[in-house]
Amino acid sequence: MASPGTRAGEEAENLDVEEALALVRENPGPRPGDRAPAPGDRAPAPGDRAPAPGAAPGHDAHPGHGAIRGDRAHPGPDPREGHEAHPGAEAPGNDAHPGGDASDGDAHPGHRASQRPSAESRRRAAPWPEARSAAERAGRSGARAGRRAPVSVPLDAALGLTLAAPLTALTDLPSFDTSAMDGWAVAGPGPWTVRDEGVLAGHAEPARLTDGEAVRIATGARVPLDTTAVLRTEHGRTEHGRTDGRDRLHPVREVVHGQDIRPRGQECRTGDQLLSVGTLVTPAVLGLAAAAGYDTLTAVARPRVDVLVLGDELLTEGLPHDGLIRDALGPMLPPWLRALGAEVGTVRRIGDDADALHRAVTASGADLVVTTGGTAAGPVDHVHPTLRRIGAELLVDGVQVRPGHPMLLARIAEGRHLVGLPGNPLAAVSGLLTLAEPLLRTLAARPAPEPYTLPLRDAVHGHPYDTRLVPVVLRGESAVPLHYNGPAMLRGIAAADALAVVPPGGVRPGEETELLDLPWATGGIGVCFT
Repeated sequence: MASPGTRAGEEAENLDVEEALALVRENPGPRPGDRAPAPGDRAPAPGDRAPAPGAAPGHDAHPGHGAIRGDRAHPGPDPREGHEAHPGAEAPGNDAHPGGDASDGDAHPGHRASQRPSAESRRRAAPWPEARSAAERAGRSGARAGRRAPVSVPLDAALGLTLAAPLTALTDLPSFDTSAMDGWAVAGPGPWTVRDEGVLAGHAEPARLTDGEAVRIATGARVPLDTTAVLRTEHGRTEHGRTDGRDRLHPVREVVHGQDIRPRGQECRTGDQLLSVGTLVTPAVLGLAAAAGYDTLTAVARPRVDVLVLGDELLTEGLPHDGLIRDALGPMLPPWLRALGAEVGTVRRIGDDADALHRAVTASGADLVVTTGGTAAGPVDHVHPTLRRIGAELLVDGVQVRPGHPMLLARIAEGRHLVGLPGNPLAAVSGLLTLAEPLLRTLAARPAPEPYTLPLRDAVHGHPYDTRLVPVVLRGESAVPLHYNGPAMLRGIAAADALAVVPPGGVRPGEETELLDLPWATGGIGVCFT
């Protein structure tokens, strides 16, 4: 919950909540598959604001017409920045937490009140899918900037990277004929006279067999020359010879030529391409590479990320006191970024100091700088002024998504970017998955996850114009929305398997909805907490 403000501020927030509720009731907004409304399709709803200066008379632009990099489409009426309201009384199973924090501002919980966005900032905000596409494009431009040369990485450090060169077999696999089972190597038809010595894995080439001979052999051992087959232990019986004292081996099943022998080159020959460029290095890839003779892999380097945590109100230990609160993002972001495939360098706590922020951003040599808080327009929100001061190019300045509306993406130098996350914890998670994940994935040349949908078990009310990201757990063939999903809350996301992408207007019970998996919930190989 945000810290208590003035009575006037509380009344203003309540009015904004009621405005949002009225907008939802009067105009539920588009649902998946609906035709995008043309200008003038909808009569003004109660509470609509006047069009922005310069707008065509009667024009009511669709919220999806927000823009990246300066487009000025007017998104129409908009509730309070980041409002997470649900219309009316909560129905059973609804995902709202009664009494939850309804703001979606840039503040950390308990910090300064968030600023109501200006009409200008609402016009700048990009639709959620466009913002993700812009982040992918930024990643591609960063990859082309000459900073992303392939690296040679030891096998034990390559998990989660992407191959930058084909994996070509350096040897035949297997490199010699081997036994696939424990038993006897036999030559010719049986019964066979059994040699006294045995053949074990890891030993030099054994003596050649002659017809009528057998020798004990272990799985993985090199098969003697002229071996006809390997007879499994359970498929043979021995009897002691009474005249010469040597054991005789008798088959109890038919012996087929070549059975249970892995011939040299069965899996591949030297020079065969095993995996192509762009393959994600999984544990199985590491095993194949080792078997094929590799000690290192040529891979795309992990993108380097520096994290700057802003806010004078943050504590690093102990209980909140005297208006100070615990920093939730400092402990959360580095391992999450590693799970997205990044190498995390500096994690610095800067406070609300414009000059310190400027020094930290300009001193960083990372591919990506991630800041927390300070992305709105309050008196101590220094991210925008810092970006202007260094001549950065804003690629995304606000996103039509709740929570997390005031997130941003900027190009701060050739091949280097900054993602500004809101300070509220769940809003920061939204920014991380909206902007940082596509950018880092593209920089690392990792494959994009296949989009998928599941029906939501319960209804989720939507924002009138913006996408909502709502924590869910997966239960069989459906997803269950979780409580505690306000922008300042982490209780819901901590228990979640994924985030549901709820379109404007909301989702009915049983309606299919796109899901964003969380990397650790799917066993993602990118999870690396070292």
